[in-house]
Amino acid sequence: MMDATVQAALPGGTTVEGDPVFTSPLPDVEIPELSIYDYLFGSLTDDELGRIALIDPATGAETTYGTLRGQVLAFSGALAARGVGTDTVVGLLCPNVPAFATVFHGALRAGATVTTVNSLYTPAEIEKQLRDAGATWMITVSPLLPQARAAAEAVGIAADHLIVLDGAEGHPDLRSLLTEQRPAPEVSFDPATHLATLPYSSGTTGIPKGVMLTHRNLVANVQQSRANIDLSAQDRVLAVLPFFHIYGMTVLLNLALRQRASLVTMPRFDLVQFLTNIQTYSCTYLFIAPPIAVALAKHPIVDEFDISSVHTVFSGAAPLDGETAETAGRRIHARLKQGYGMSELSPVSHAIPADRDDIPVSSVGTLLPNQECKLIDTETGEEITELGDDGRTRPGEIWIKGPNVMLGYLNKPDATAETLDADGFLHTGDIGVFHEGGYFTIVDRVKELIKYKGYQIAPAELEALLLGHPKVMDAAVIGVLDEDKQEIPKAFVVAAPDSGLTADDVMDYVADSVAPHKKVRRVEFIDAIPKSTAGKILRKDLRAREAV
Repeated sequence: MMDATVQAALPGGTTVEGDPVFTSPLPDVEIPELSIYDYLFGSLTDDELGRIALIDPATGAETTYGTLRGQVLAFSGALAARGVGTDTVVGLLCPNVPAFATVFHGALRAGATVTTVNSLYTPAEIEKQLRDAGATWMITVSPLLPQARAAAEAVGIAADHLIVLDGAEGHPDLRSLLTEQRPAPEVSFDPATHLATLPYSSGTTGIPKGVMLTHRNLVANVQQSRANIDLSAQDRVLAVLPFFHIYGMTVLLNLALRQRASLVTMPRFDLVQFLTNIQTYSCTYLFIAPPIAVALAKHPIVDEFDISSVHTVFSGAAPLDGETAETAGRRIHARLKQGYGMSELSPVSHAIPADRDDIPVSSVGTLLPNQECKLIDTETGEEITELGDDGRTRPGEIWIKGPNVMLGYLNKPDATAETLDADGFLHTGDIGVFHEGGYFTIVDRVKELIKYKGYQIAPAELEALLLGHPKVMDAAVIGVLDEDKQEIPKAFVVAAPDSGLTADDVMDYVADSVAPHKKVRRVEFIDAIPKSTAGKILRKDLRAREAV
């Protein structure tokens, strides 16, 4: 039975099959049984068709909701005419430009599954994802064509299956495909089981894996997020977080479209351009990762811009310390909220509700509706329910169950079984506490994943790379905090005797083979990597060295 103190603190607190769970203080919301296209575009009213959906600061061009819907349908028709359907996987390598919305939702409308690829990936990293996802089509832009073409050729994607949105000789382009004005296809599938997208996540450990997210997953998480995040049709959202990342895909792109807000797209982050866009387009709502919060809190150039139009800043993708959040909020005179999630959760499970100013910004807020949550003692496996004298539970691993939980990892039944239990709870690997105010705080984690500027980095991937260096005998990688309290990858290296290996050698070696966010940024040489009797790296011992 749930402890009475917790039961009283949690409106909606309940018991499932005798097991205590935490639930949202908000009532459940209805999850429509629709495709993501029908959910976002099927309910557009005549009045909404003329609203501005997308703004491109590079050109000043505006795209209305009516035009966007027409482009989505035309693109889906062009793909369907070329054989794209429910058994097709399309790779999408594209920065935040208005055309992303057209081709992403056009491919989904055609019934395809889209695997979004990090725009910073090397050809080898792109190839690995395309091959694992089973992609037979690819969409990109001309600045990224060299690496896209190399990867496509390596996996057997022909030139006529590689769409270059802004045009390149020998490849289809967006304009020509749209002008064909092909009718959108008749497509039938079950939203609860048909895969909409395959983002890649390292989960709690290991190399990136394809996260199987259905149309229902995406619809559910937007519908859930609407209950906690008060984005409206009057808002202008600066879309700087990448759409290829599940945070950008769900919370910026899909949530903004569902709320009929306007999106101002940014292909990459530059602080001056970021501030200029806010000032020029009177942006009101910012979705950011912690490094942007640090800049808003500390960088002197912020004072040179009028960003008074901003009323809300929402931070996610990685932990943000409360002090930085409060400083940033005070400086720009906006409320700052924080949330929590992971790709496997589509991705949002927690967020500070818009009307809960009593919840500290250092927390991740309350559970979104339609979810159940457990806190599990990592030593004993017991479920934690009791509040202490300080008004909170002791720490435990967060387990989540709900309609936003992934189906599993693509072709990885063992990894799926390690993360999703038989009762449908996803084991997040993050350690949290529940407070009597109904909110959660993340305090630690059991998973090995490093979060650098919101991007996931699997230590195992970097360790495997380091071990390929002829002068490296052994290596381990952990996340450490830099001077701005942001996590960065640090390598502990056992160098071959008399090798003369330097820290710069190690960092340069890694940098040559990975996307910029995966680069090792600190190196320490040690005599031996601490390991268990089973040979597992004892990262806690390495972290203890940092604390000395």
